[in-house]
Amino acid sequence: MKKTHLLHYSSQALLCLITFFVLACGKDPEPNPGEVADKYLVKVETIDSLSVDKVKSLVATSNPLYGTLVSYGVKAYRITYKTKNTDNQEIEASGAIVIPALSANASAVPMVSYQHGTISTEAQAPSNLNPSAGNDAQLVILLAAQGYVAVAPDYIGYGASKNLAHTYEHRQGLSQASLDLLRAAKEYFAKKDTRYWDKRLYLTGYSEGGYATMSLLKKIEEEAASEFNLRAVSVGSGAYNKTEFMKYIVNNQATTTVSYNRLYAWVLLTYNRIYGLNRPASYYFKEPYASQIPPEVKHQSDLSSLVINTSISNTFTDSFKKGLNDGTDTGFLNAVKDNDVYDWKPNTTLWMYHGTADDLVPVLNSQTAFAAMKAKGAVKVQYFPVSGANHTSAVLQYALGTLTMIGSNP
Repeated sequence: MKKTHLLHYSSQALLCLITFFVLACGKDPEPNPGEVADKYLVKVETIDSLSVDKVKSLVATSNPLYGTLVSYGVKAYRITYKTKNTDNQEIEASGAIVIPALSANASAVPMVSYQHGTISTEAQAPSNLNPSAGNDAQLVILLAAQGYVAVAPDYIGYGASKNLAHTYEHRQGLSQASLDLLRAAKEYFAKKDTRYWDKRLYLTGYSEGGYATMSLLKKIEEEAASEFNLRAVSVGSGAYNKTEFMKYIVNNQATTTVSYNRLYAWVLLTYNRIYGLNRPASYYFKEPYASQIPPEVKHQSDLSSLVINTSISNTFTDSFKKGLNDGTDTGFLNAVKDNDVYDWKPNTTLWMYHGTADDLVPVLNSQTAFAAMKAKGAVKVQYFPVSGANHTSAVLQYALGTLTMIGSNP
């Protein structure tokens, strides 16, 4: 009897010992003291390490001057994080983190968040870090090679979320994805590579990236000011005044460049989708253009068959133009107005660049933004018109000006 009892007792003890490591003998496991679960960060993967010489050769392909600005080699990562789509559903998105190869005893450095401009292929997404696919990857690398931690969102529609429709020129979609990347990066640097980031933050972007950056700045100031030590912001050639811009392209003879007109159409169709208007292309466009637009437009490549080699104002239906001009098309007008980010008062240092001869995003966007912000009492906003420059040729002065802005606003 004793033997049986002892065997029973030993079996119970062994069972408890085994289950202790799984269930702590019936109790929930205790969390690791001091460890905080990540709310945004999903994972970080290494992409590549580039020497100083390799970085110089890469960025010089965009502009030889960029090669002279390189001081460090870099290490690049792909970061996957949680954010919300325009329907408020949680999704996973991605972006790039590029860190300068600092010496072991070097001081921590600021972070620069670079919001990229319009891209046409998945290969151009920052997290793919493909310098041969476009200038955006080169500029992200250049920022890190200058001695900053550089982060860059892919945006919804690229990278980890490439199967979703891109939120092209949509204020909330772009700013939410960009803000949540910063939050995920903050979580990463709180636990890994802690010696690199000194908590200072700068924002910058050009074209769609300029608009995304302005939207992000407004969102941070209104919703997340206490989360970041935001020091200064630079934007280039963004479409901040959507309402005035839309009136301009509807009523004036503008560019006849096919690729530019596709972008105008893409913005219109994106708002048609996101705001639930769901009108057929024939509501907006005359033939033969309406038939060249597929039922679903998720990315720029979906409009490859759309050929508008006249001013886009000549392609709109008379009824659509009338509804905009007399104010009766409230659905579309409200959608456009919801994306205005020009008429507000930034409290952060803000430098705006824009070519005076911009042939894609009219300079009126920066002019009206600067005037409206000054009228509201903004004292830290500066506007730098790039005389005679078009949408492409103004990039260099914007890039160099951005580096100056960061250096002069420590």
